[in-house]
Amino acid sequence: MTADATPAPKTKVTALPGDGIGPEVMDATIKILAAAEAPIEWEFAEAGAKAFERGVVTGVPRETLDSIGANKLALKSPLETPIGYGGKSANVTMRKYFELYANIRPVRELPGIQTPFSGRGIDMVIVRENVEDVYAGIEHMQTTTVAQCLKLMTAPGCERIIRAAYGVALAEERQSVTVAHKANIMKLTEGMMKRMGEKVAREFPGIKAGQVIIDNCAHQLVIRPEAYDVIVTSNMNGDIISDLAAGLVGGLGIAPSSNLGDQVAMFEAVHGSAPDIAGKDMANPTALLSASIMLLRHIGAFDVAEKVEQALFVTLAEGRNLTGDLAPRGHGVGTKAFTDQVISNLGRNSAMKSRTYKKLELTAWPKLTAHMEPSTRELVGIDVFLETDLDAETLGKTLEEISAYSPFTLTGISNRGVTVYPPTGGQTFLVDHFAARFMLKHPISLAGNTAEGQPEISYLVQRIGAKFSWMHIEKLQRFDGKDAFERPQGEG
Repeated sequence: MTADATPAPKTKVTALPGDGIGPEVMDATIKILAAAEAPIEWEFAEAGAKAFERGVVTGVPRETLDSIGANKLALKSPLETPIGYGGKSANVTMRKYFELYANIRPVRELPGIQTPFSGRGIDMVIVRENVEDVYAGIEHMQTTTVAQCLKLMTAPGCERIIRAAYGVALAEERQSVTVAHKANIMKLTEGMMKRMGEKVAREFPGIKAGQVIIDNCAHQLVIRPEAYDVIVTSNMNGDIISDLAAGLVGGLGIAPSSNLGDQVAMFEAVHGSAPDIAGKDMANPTALLSASIMLLRHIGAFDVAEKVEQALFVTLAEGRNLTGDLAPRGHGVGTKAFTDQVISNLGRNSAMKSRTYKKLELTAWPKLTAHMEPSTRELVGIDVFLETDLDAETLGKTLEEISAYSPFTLTGISNRGVTVYPPTGGQTFLVDHFAARFMLKHPISLAGNTAEGQPEISYLVQRIGAKFSWMHIEKLQRFDGKDAFERPQGEG
């Protein structure tokens, strides 16, 4: 550098060293990036076990949230959620706080890492919705024997994750996007993902669009994983199949991911904190290093990202100075020796080329409460969930009497989603949690999202409450002439 040369500007990134082996793999990653002259300035912050220990119930102190919020970027090592104290997962806390809705998990066969699938050319990306679905954590004990978890999926949530998947396909010059869902069973929630996939696909005619039921997707990932390019799916499905896919190419120990939102991006190693080997110079930093390569591409430092990735590929391919989890017959070296080997290979190129990358563009979502009013809205009935140890027939007769002089008619009772009244002849095992469906004798037309129909509902529920303990009520509505609810198994 000449005396008057201006140093390249650096991007400030919050570094979360984490727990267990986290500080070791973070130190190794930062050392390699520094040797590669990555344009990054680090700001260290705390999250995880130490924060829980000093009473931070989320595991993420306010100063850490402020650092990430200001820098808009974070690189995170594994965090622990201690057993016996602490609240929500620190990882989930950050995803929710910064609305990191897109989890991007690249899955690629790496040189020198032998698996039963080596040589198949696996190279895909799992795009997982990251903040909705059952991971919203909305759970209630309905009775002492029945627990409920609400699965919430939204049209904007489905749309933005599917658009993110197509953004990944464009940025990495990939050929296809497959929506994986369980719409054959959950026709409203998972069906929303399926329908949104079909809608968004029409805007990207140059990319092949596909659909697959999630259990078949898991099957096909084992049978022919090389057939997939980009898979996009809901939160729970994505959690499962992304780990499955990582297993095809060597496991979670080498798996990176990014968590992206409109304002903040967080990059992390997927594996755990491995406290049993912490501080023993045995940790493999490949996953966090790979996550840092994703970070470099996110900030547009494509040349440095490729330089680091190629040095990693050369190190893995040559098989010298690998950590024990990667070395043949366990004859491995320590974290520091592996780190030094990668640094010594900076500037060399592997036979495995890096993919072509462009900047990933995500659709920014407006800061407003998302709402879409249907052309018509009708209230057609209610489901009342109640607790009783009565048999189904006695309960049915009692509820028919209760509703006889109300605007509603009892049309059926279900138990764990199966119709038990009127009797169908089935052999359903009963628990003390029943859903009674009452349909209005005369549907009520609703003008917008109003309180119309409330007196009718209150009248019936008050009468039911005089004899039974009820947990919650679901309105049965019809939007634009279509039922906005599902029927229990066995309902006529």
